[in-house]
Amino acid sequence: MDAAVQRGDLQAQFTLMLESNDGRTLEYSGGGSTPDLAYESASTSKWVAAAVILEAVDRGFLTLNTTANALLPFWTETTVTLRHLLSFTSGLNDTAGCTNLPNINFATCVEQIYTNVWPTSAAAGAEFNYNQSHLQVAGLMAINASGAASWADLFSGFRTRTALFPNSSFNLPSLTNPRLAGGMTWTARDYVGFLRKLSRGEILSEATRTAMFANQRGNAVVTASPALQAGLQEDWSYGLGNWLECPTANNGTPFNCAEGVRNSSAGAYGSYPFIDFANGYFGIVAQLGPLGSGFKGVESFRPVEAAAARWAQQRCD
Repeated sequence: MDAAVQRGDLQAQFTLMLESNDGRTLEYSGGGSTPDLAYESASTSKWVAAAVILEAVDRGFLTLNTTANALLPFWTETTVTLRHLLSFTSGLNDTAGCTNLPNINFATCVEQIYTNVWPTSAAAGAEFNYNQSHLQVAGLMAINASGAASWADLFSGFRTRTALFPNSSFNLPSLTNPRLAGGMTWTARDYVGFLRKLSRGEILSEATRTAMFANQRGNAVVTASPALQAGLQEDWSYGLGNWLECPTANNGTPFNCAEGVRNSSAGAYGSYPFIDFANGYFGIVAQLGPLGSGFKGVESFRPVEAAAARWAQQRCD
């Protein structure tokens, strides 16, 4: 990890936290960072937002097959489902500018997404396009279905029921108009607590959790994927709010990995939370690099990945 700083893959200030399935932990920080330092999330919040929405599914307020028009009065199109939105295959192909405005109402912004983005979108299920609009729509569906007053209200209930994220919030650009796909502030300790309960099956039902980690991209054509186009140049697939990693899908080779190997949610500032199912551990690289350094966290961890797997499995080979 020190070498990763020297190469420039990591900021000088970062924290690495790992935990094996048998409860052993490893913490390593540089540059004055700590597990309790607050970091802006960027896309690492996608995994959390998806979990909050899926908990509403488990509570019976909606299903993965619920359509947007069933819950949003302005949405007249009839084919987009919650599953499409959480897997980024809804057809929405751009991020609305209102997601960066702190003073607009969350529901008003979602209506603008439908008005301004949907007219140029693809058919539901046809394309995979990694952008912020999908989760904003999905979030409003969960708010309306559950009767919550706002996303902050829905997230507060999730925190109370799960005892997760006590020091974290969806606060960017504001509490009243949070970007669900990239507007959270969290600590590494809080995020690892989330990964712990998620990996152990202590939040979400078995069926919902299985759906979250499964390949949900289907036959959708990839039109925007930072893993493929701007990051590692690997064709990772997507579940519900998280990536299915696939290092062998490079040099033009399409996704060819199994499910349940390694799922993650890298963020544009270089943070990298993951669950390594194959080797029995999970963790996060927490840092705040320049915008666009989203896969630096992945790149910084790969040189120590084999050693981490041996540590997790208590192997000495």
